[in-house]
Amino acid sequence: MKTVYKRILLKLSGESLMGKQGYGIDRQRLDDYARQVKEIVEAGVQVAIVIGGGNIFRGLSGAAQGFDRVKGDQMGMLATVINSLALSSALEAIGQPTGVFTAIAMVPIGEQYTKWRAIEAMEQGRVAILSCGTGSPFFTTDTGSALRGIEIEADVMLKGTRVDGIYTADPEKDPTATRFDRISYDEIYARGLKVMDMTATVMCKENGLPIHVFNMDVVGNLRRVIEGEPIGTVVY
Repeated sequence: MKTVYKRILLKLSGESLMGKQGYGIDRQRLDDYARQVKEIVEAGVQVAIVIGGGNIFRGLSGAAQGFDRVKGDQMGMLATVINSLALSSALEAIGQPTGVFTAIAMVPIGEQYTKWRAIEAMEQGRVAILSCGTGSPFFTTDTGSALRGIEIEADVMLKGTRVDGIYTADPEKDPTATRFDRISYDEIYARGLKVMDMTATVMCKENGLPIHVFNMDVVGNLRRVIEGEPIGTVVY
């Protein structure tokens, strides 16, 4: 496999882990993700992963229900740890070594994250799974992904979602929506597109980290992106 990226930050949606369930983790979806990740590691790509926790708990939703916002966000961080451990388990089961890193101290569940330990893990052929977002409330896992992608000097942030790129409107609600092949950070802002939260988008822009949005739920798409096939949308 000829690859166009050497080191990536893969952002996965917690909601996508639900599969066809309404909550929790769908085992088939988890295994599909694990096999796709193992395939690109075997091709020589260094992989770090940040996964959301929306299939279990969202801090913003909790705040809307009356939870203290800080505690709600901390609950959301713990949800990302659950998903990270599940993904680690699925990868290890098929022979792909991993390292789980947490933004807040959580030994023995995971090693506390540092840039250098995560890079060391990737250079050893392990998948570095980075959980707890930034470790601080009021920041989303999108922002956590942008921060970690910049820190580990990734070539790109691959944002695996349920849709096959960025559209002029929500394609699940507007059948006339059209997909962008490429779009600038500034145009995302000007159009008010909900690709990632604005903090994450600005961080990527200011640090020159491109974003590639694609449908991770189609098996084989991760390999296609890594090989440079023109699928999804590139943000530059």
